[in-house]
Amino acid sequence: MGHPDLWQARRYTRLMDAAGLVRRVVGFDVGDRRIGVAVSDPLGYTAQPLFTLHRTSRRADLKAVARVLRKHDAGEAVVGNPLYMSGDQSPQAAKAQAFAEELRQEFGLTVHLWDERLTTAEAHRHLDAGGHAAGRERKGIIDQVAAVLILQSFLDARANRDARESSGK
Repeated sequence: MGHPDLWQARRYTRLMDAAGLVRRVVGFDVGDRRIGVAVSDPLGYTAQPLFTLHRTSRRADLKAVARVLRKHDAGEAVVGNPLYMSGDQSPQAAKAQAFAEELRQEFGLTVHLWDERLTTAEAHRHLDAGGHAAGRERKGIIDQVAAVLILQSFLDARANRDARESSGK
């Protein structure tokens, strides 16, 4: 079994760029009207909400995304992929995949598509548990919560994979 400090050091090294700077991971919950945005902490353990981008045009959306990537020194992105429960591609999944491809093309990022089935329902449960009212307040943050859930799920899966690999299993 590998030593936890060793796999954490490997993970930290993997997140560093060639200049030795830690690169964060940005998560996106892509909708037709809004995009929820979340970012990892510098070590890639936790996801925090950033904001909800209210979509206006492709150009304005990409400009806002560019600011986020630059400000948070992002090296990777995770885009929620809303598949049907059967695993088939939904019309919204096709749009999310197109957005992911735009991120790859425009910014040269490594972009991961992440299965987000039931993420919005889970986000509503979190907001209900936190006592957040329905309506306008909820509409403003639901996409951020979904982006956090998508990104945190990705980060947890990556950490579990890294731990298995370092323990030789």
